Amino acid sequence: MRKADGPRTVVLEDDLGLRSLLVRGLREEGFAASGVGTGGELLRTVGSVTPELLVIDIGLPDADGRDVCLALRARGITAPVLFLTARSRLPDRLAGFSAGGDDYLTKPFAFAELIARLHALLRRSGASAAVSLGNLTLDPSAHAIVAENAVVPLSPTEFRLLACLAAAPGEVVRRQSLVAAGWPNGAIVYDNTLDSFVARLRRKLSTLPDGPVIKSVYGVGYSIQ
Repeated sequence: MRKADGPRTVVLEDDLGLRSLLVRGLREEGFAASGVGTGGELLRTVGSVTPELLVIDIGLPDADGRDVCLALRARGITAPVLFLTARSRLPDRLAGFSAGGDDYLTKPFAFAELIARLHALLRRSGASAAVSLGNLTLDPSAHAIVAENAVVPLSPTEFRLLACLAAAPGEVVRRQSLVAAGWPNGAIVYDNTLDSFVARLRRKLSTLPDGPVIKSVYGVGYSIQ
């Protein structure tokens, strides 16, 4: 077996047999691979080890894999994410990319293709500084904001909108990007619908000690600071 001293790679897959096969195969290909079975476990893992690659299943027992990806991006984890899933419909693939994914491979798949895609992601990825948003943490399992000792529940749409904003603190996120993150592809979303959800997020953030503020950029979108 080749020494697994390559890119730090975490596989999030709830099927133990498939997870074990993936981790073993990746290690044989030189990746420093490890595996976890739930979104919560992955978020705890990246608190101590920063991955360079992530392979994430979408159908998880505790969360949607796309929500886990959003939470990682909101924490400043910029490692490439490859979604590995049985969901092959176009709306599912588009939702994966809107959630911050970089590639999408459907089951069943050829292991050689997975390795080729991971190497391509590594070639395309560049080093970038991690970002943070104070003490705010997004928990995709509970769909909630956790800040210090406060827990504020969010609806799935609120969670996705906040995660999209938190992934780019201080930057203007365009309305189209927020709609793509918050709603399924093809959904009819009126301007006042997005504004209403942002207003709800503002009210919830205002309950947190030193919580971030969402600012409007007229005619363009929103920014969180």
